[in-house]
Amino acid sequence: MAGTLNISGRGRLMPASPIRKLVPLADAARARGVKVYHLNIGQPDVETPETMLAAYRDLDLKVLGYGPSGGLYSYVDALVRYYAGVGIELTKEDILVTTGGSEAVLFAYQALTDPGDEVIIPEPFYTNYAGLAVMCGIKVVPVTARVEDNFALPPKPEFEKLITPRTKAIVFSNPGNPTGVVYTAGELAMLRELALERDLFLVADEVYREFIYDPADVHHSVLNLAGLDDRAVMVDSVSKRYSACGARVGCIVTRNRELGAAFLRLGQSRLCPPTVDQLAAQAAVDTPADYFRAVRDEYRARRDLLCRELCSIEQVFCLTPKGAFYTIARLPVDDAEEFARFLLEEFSYEGETVMVAPAAGFYATPGAGRNEVRIAYVLNTADLARAMVVLKHGLAEYRGKKGV
Repeated sequence: MAGTLNISGRGRLMPASPIRKLVPLADAARARGVKVYHLNIGQPDVETPETMLAAYRDLDLKVLGYGPSGGLYSYVDALVRYYAGVGIELTKEDILVTTGGSEAVLFAYQALTDPGDEVIIPEPFYTNYAGLAVMCGIKVVPVTARVEDNFALPPKPEFEKLITPRTKAIVFSNPGNPTGVVYTAGELAMLRELALERDLFLVADEVYREFIYDPADVHHSVLNLAGLDDRAVMVDSVSKRYSACGARVGCIVTRNRELGAAFLRLGQSRLCPPTVDQLAAQAAVDTPADYFRAVRDEYRARRDLLCRELCSIEQVFCLTPKGAFYTIARLPVDDAEEFARFLLEEFSYEGETVMVAPAAGFYATPGAGRNEVRIAYVLNTADLARAMVVLKHGLAEYRGKKGV
């Protein structure tokens, strides 16, 4: 008699995305005729630059073949030029092109850790860091950044007490997703000290470097920290820079040649990153600077509108993010996921509702973030303003239902 088949422990442990797991509820709301404002996912409505779109339209290939495992040589050369333009000096040997930024994080985990090893990550953090860790059989050890402290990095002793013989790396995003934090030179210096003193790698996700809104704030790359060439790893992607989330092209960068060779072997196992999208990303490197100036101005206006409207709602608290295009908002509810489900399943205001991402999924500490949501300000200001009106009515109705 056949026995019972069980899926792997990895399959059972893999967390659902807080960004995407409520999508079926949004689909059902739309099927009922309710308009849904999507504030849950970092999918901008900003137009992809014409330089990139033209490359798709003008593609002239007879055979769409495999490319090099490390990325098209012409694209890697273009990336060297791009990074020089943002103050990061690299050679083509330092860069491996990946299938999106998520594969870059996956390669970092796979090359730096063995099953059972640990990585320290300031929380709240991009949820895929945890999912990819499960895929690799490693443990995420959170160090909690608090909204009361503007999501600044916790002090050095808070990191030190978490370091064990199995700790291999500190992983962070800068600018931050989901917080919008931009780390200072002093905070990066503290991470540098930890890496050198405790023999750790630093893995920095820098995909939002173009989106910093105030002149006083400056992006400091992990690759420009002195003395870290053997232990600094940078993850990047074209998804947000060029509003091209569907072009699954990222890269992983290190000056450590042994580590770079490991990345290449991992890249060979999946053959190559997508050829057509690399060609488009290569063309996007020549996007005019005024495109980014206009996009930053647009996001700054959205940020200011969002934070102003959120803070005008009774008992709602949020910080003004310095970078990226997200904020964490604390709501007057006990369970933000229940509230998010309510918005999609039971509520509408004048035929409209809002989808947000429950923030608990951006924490590894059990119970953390239960009354918070991540909001992505990726809609135009008119839609964003309307979404805030709908959210305000939704909160009032939900709290009335709960008798609070």
